[in-house]
Amino acid sequence: MPSNMKIGVCLPYMKAGLTREDYHAWFRAIDAGPFHALSCGERIHGPTYDMRVVLSAAAMATERVEITPTLYVLPMHSATRVAKEIATLDILSGGRVGSVAVGYGGREKDYQALGAQYTGRYSRMDRQVEEMRRVWRGEEIVDGGGAIGPAPGNPAGPRLLAGAMGPKSIERCAQWADGLYAWSGNGDEAELKRTFDMADAAWQRADRKKTPYRLGGFWYTLADNGQQKLYDYVYDYLAIAGPDIATMMAESVHRSSADAVLAALDNAECAGCEELFLVPATAELSEIDRLCNLLAQR
Repeated sequence: MPSNMKIGVCLPYMKAGLTREDYHAWFRAIDAGPFHALSCGERIHGPTYDMRVVLSAAAMATERVEITPTLYVLPMHSATRVAKEIATLDILSGGRVGSVAVGYGGREKDYQALGAQYTGRYSRMDRQVEEMRRVWRGEEIVDGGGAIGPAPGNPAGPRLLAGAMGPKSIERCAQWADGLYAWSGNGDEAELKRTFDMADAAWQRADRKKTPYRLGGFWYTLADNGQQKLYDYVYDYLAIAGPDIATMMAESVHRSSADAVLAALDNAECAGCEELFLVPATAELSEIDRLCNLLAQR
């Protein structure tokens, strides 16, 4: 089907043992492909690579694709430092940071590892977003300290998307976000549409003049023996929630064949996604090569 939906790929930042050469190969493959953007998420525990460092490397190694953090768990960090990091990333990429997703995070032990307070994170993020925008506008954060640079290419900063799913958190984010990062692990149309509908209603109640930007995402694999690899990936990702939840979620995902991934892409577009990130279950470069071939069929 003809498509106006922009498609990006998340880097395999959670796979142990990846090398400099592995990341270079991924950067090159994504930048040479039919993709709008590349992204990376944030997680502290486990063999994960640091989102900021990985995306900084990607910014220097690519020329074309947007560089999108998906997402900063903002209440774990200093808002001023995050604003400085994002502005720096925008400059290093030549102005290719179009969107940044921010969220509350649900992993208390990640907060503890960084010495951050888990409670109060919802109201804290409301204040942090305003602080970041003040930094980008060049306003003083500390009286007499002067502006905190560098200045991003856009004085307003990039588009800020809320990584929120529940009605209460979406309602809060409608006060300040430019859009929503909606997640459906199996690329389900109804799930994505329900989240976007909640956002539309919340934006209207907040008397926002613009409708929210719609970014979506789901897990996939096109690797050999893909369904088992997808199951293992999702189970490991959610093991922190306990074996029952991890098993239930791992059993619910099946975007592990060309037809299944194509169907999920159609689902996302029908749900109203303007942009979509596919999150691979493996670090095999076949994920990108086969996805390129698949997109050529749409």
